[in-house]
Amino acid sequence: MPARSNCSDGDMSTQPKPGIYVPGGLQSAMSEARRRALFLDRDGVINVNHGYVHTIEQTEWVPGIFELCATARDAGYALVVVTNQAGIARGYYNESEFLDYTRWMHEEFAVRDAGILATIYCPHHPEAGLGALRIECGCRKPAPGMFTVARDLFNLALGDSLMVGDKESDLLAASGAGVPRGFLVDSSKPGSLGRVIEHLSRAANPMMKRDA
Repeated sequence: MPARSNCSDGDMSTQPKPGIYVPGGLQSAMSEARRRALFLDRDGVINVNHGYVHTIEQTEWVPGIFELCATARDAGYALVVVTNQAGIARGYYNESEFLDYTRWMHEEFAVRDAGILATIYCPHHPEAGLGALRIECGCRKPAPGMFTVARDLFNLALGDSLMVGDKESDLLAASGAGVPRGFLVDSSKPGSLGRVIEHLSRAANPMMKRDA
């Protein structure tokens, strides 16, 4: 059964926790071997950001995203989505609806040989959140909490990992967690993921000719 779990870095009893979706359950995703990850923001990197996307009908894939993820897997990267989900905090959709959508998204990647290890999401917002979700947390980017949770759960080598995001806050969060390199992309421009795919292709095939 897929897993939806909560974890936090530091004091588990006092800190707000990000949510976690793992298709095969947490146990299936754990590894004794240290591995590197490709962290992906969701809206603006995986799907075109039409604003609080949470249904199949709203979904428009960013061109090249399946190739990027398949290439990353070939290069030995585990794929982890790290996403702020203020739509949950604002009450635009609930967590169950978000998880149903996330399950479908994971299935779409899996059938294309680009399976995602996990989606980690922050359901909080410090100003617009409703009820208990209106809180300053350590997981909403640019805070690094989602990355450190992923590190601890999945034995990830953050110093060998990469981040792909569409906002500076994505890269700041990754850097704060110790991820040394990030790519800032703009999905409104054709071929926005091209240089990331090229970088990952070189990682998968070290003999590939490099630029002069």
